[in-house]
Amino acid sequence: MKPLAIIGIILAGIIILGGTSMVSTSNGIITQNTVCEQMVGQVNSALQRRIDLIPNLVETVKGYASHENETLTAVIAARASATQIKLDASTLSDPAKLKEFNMAQGQLSAALGKLMVVSEQYPNLKADKSFQDLMAQLEGTENRIKIERDNYNRAVTELNVRIRTFPGSLVNALMAHVAERQVFQADEAAKTAPKVSFGADAKPAAAGGEAK
Repeated sequence: MKPLAIIGIILAGIIILGGTSMVSTSNGIITQNTVCEQMVGQVNSALQRRIDLIPNLVETVKGYASHENETLTAVIAARASATQIKLDASTLSDPAKLKEFNMAQGQLSAALGKLMVVSEQYPNLKADKSFQDLMAQLEGTENRIKIERDNYNRAVTELNVRIRTFPGSLVNALMAHVAERQVFQADEAAKTAPKVSFGADAKPAAAGGEAK
């Protein structure tokens, strides 16, 4: 066999192997991106669960503390604001939109925290079976939100690293065209919100402070 023919076969093999590797890398990027999209749905489901619990919670508190108008109104307003900003691919690829989303969710968490502080001052409310059930559901929902957000952040970090580094960056630019996603970060409003305590042994706290 002539040398040129051998060289041609070698080059063809390299091209085929390279093409196969690029396709495999592209498929991997797309798969990771799909996983991230599925996790967005899980985060949304947990957030929606919290939204759905709030009307019943507000009505239950109102039955025992109807004069706490400012706190109740703040929760209702924060809930309305949180429902206006959708969590989707466009939000998670735009730092400004995600910041706005996080701010709305943080304000809702802060409003709920203040409502819990108020509820500590009403023993009859704390003893109400419906209120206790709602608290248990809300506590579980808050934990689920954190878990789903953390899972999403890990998946997104892996995806972003893959499409930022070679050869993923090259393959993504040529084939997959997947945009980097933003990770969730705690909003300042949520960081400074009163701590929500659902335990039976929780002690009353002054408004604006933390429940121990």
